[in-house]
Amino acid sequence: MLKTQLDKYVLEYEKQAFINDDPILFLHRFETKEDKEISGFIASMFAYGKREVFIAKLNHIFSLMENKPLDFVKSFDCKSHNLCGCDYRFSKDCDFVQIMKILNNLYTENETLETLFKHNYNGEVWQMFQGVVDYFYSHIDMEVTKGFYHMLPNPEKKSAMKRMNMLLRWFVRKGTVDIGIWDFVPTSELLIPLDTHVAKISRKLGLLKRNDNGYESVIEITNNLKKFDPIDPIKYDFALFGYGVNNKV
Repeated sequence: MLKTQLDKYVLEYEKQAFINDDPILFLHRFETKEDKEISGFIASMFAYGKREVFIAKLNHIFSLMENKPLDFVKSFDCKSHNLCGCDYRFSKDCDFVQIMKILNNLYTENETLETLFKHNYNGEVWQMFQGVVDYFYSHIDMEVTKGFYHMLPNPEKKSAMKRMNMLLRWFVRKGTVDIGIWDFVPTSELLIPLDTHVAKISRKLGLLKRNDNGYESVIEITNNLKKFDPIDPIKYDFALFGYGVNNKV
């Protein structure tokens, strides 16, 4: 019965209209794979808090980039940047400047976000996240605030890594909403992007028994969703969203 209900919500919400009010809208604005990767990475880091607020902030950031993320990253100079006003909640301008500087270093070496993630993937998504985050941490060379670490949280701390899991869903799944530009991670290995709202719905539906919203809860929900679809369990991220909308959870 639950699978039938969730499958119905997947069909109802994994549609073009979903994109309009979701941070994935920024990925759909661009044509090239590299622009989609960079815009998605940036969008995921800012995707917390009130949706209308962080979407407005992201619109500001991409306007500063003249809507050319790859060109902006490859030509970025931290001594003459135009990233004033890119602070958001916990993070300050300097935190975002440092991330842009590290991305510039990555792309200057003829690498990409895809090669960085792929290099660190050995079948374990969580270990891949750790390798990617360690890369950014190891290249810090200017003063940053705690906001830097909020934008790129450490998987070692066993938080839900909601935004990183969301990013991976965007890049790996193929569909009307998700863009499916990476093929080295199978959809069966994706993990649920877990926040307090998804956790509340999951407990209501019996998909989560744990009281915390950390790593173990991510695994518990994902494993339960695999019972409904072992090949593409995270398609039910749309269903949980739809359930929340329809039942006002």
